[in-house]
Amino acid sequence: MTEIVSLEALAARMAPGQSLAIPVTGVAMAATAALIETGITGLKLICVPTSSLQADFLIGAKAVAAIETSAVSLGEAGSAPRFTAAVREGAFALTDSTCPAILAGLLAAQKGVPFMPIAGIIGSDLLKVRPDWKVIDSPVGEQRPVVVVPAIAPDVALFHAPEADRAGNVKIGRHRELAGMAYAAKHTLVTVERIVDHNLMETEDSAAAVLPSLYVDAVALAPRGAWPLSLWDEYETDTAEIARYAAMARSDEGFRAYLSAFLTRRREVA
Repeated sequence: MTEIVSLEALAARMAPGQSLAIPVTGVAMAATAALIETGITGLKLICVPTSSLQADFLIGAKAVAAIETSAVSLGEAGSAPRFTAAVREGAFALTDSTCPAILAGLLAAQKGVPFMPIAGIIGSDLLKVRPDWKVIDSPVGEQRPVVVVPAIAPDVALFHAPEADRAGNVKIGRHRELAGMAYAAKHTLVTVERIVDHNLMETEDSAAAVLPSLYVDAVALAPRGAWPLSLWDEYETDTAEIARYAAMARSDEGFRAYLSAFLTRRREVA
């Protein structure tokens, strides 16, 4: 049964060394701040399929031991400064991937199979640095090579959504990658803008946009919990704030100053 908990209790459910799946849309920034405040270390990030500020925060806070991603970038604000610095320093294990490969790996875990075949990587130089991606001859249909990528089964999936009901059903709209994360993960933690009293699964129309509580371990209330990133149908990205972060986080000292202010603001809002 899904539990409705405080933000701090939600963050406390993560343990050092766990693998954590984080999305590019529906980013749980308030939960990320709460997680950093626990002093967690050794996380293995799985970006679905890319990340931006969230990964940079966790890397800058020395919480990350490994990361699998297609990219980490602040978009128009430029490169993710703490990610870039950490890569240069060799501060964590970096596994380069592609968007389809990550999504295929999650799908394999969802289906309970050890791998998922994909074709688009054939000929890519990535095959040289991904010995876990195997090229095989297709056992069915046309005889041609395909790549099989191993299943990705995160310990925890974490994301932010507009709303949940009191049973723990979560509105995710058209963002089915969030459902894919939850289906593949051992545990799913969600923050939301609001908790509603009506049943989100009540009608066919409403249920179509909902992740059932069966796949959700805990929900925490976190208004504006994706800020300064956007949340669909709720608010846009605060581009000025992202630019301010990008400028400050070029140095470790500047990052620390920004993070301290961010954590203080989160506590005040909470």
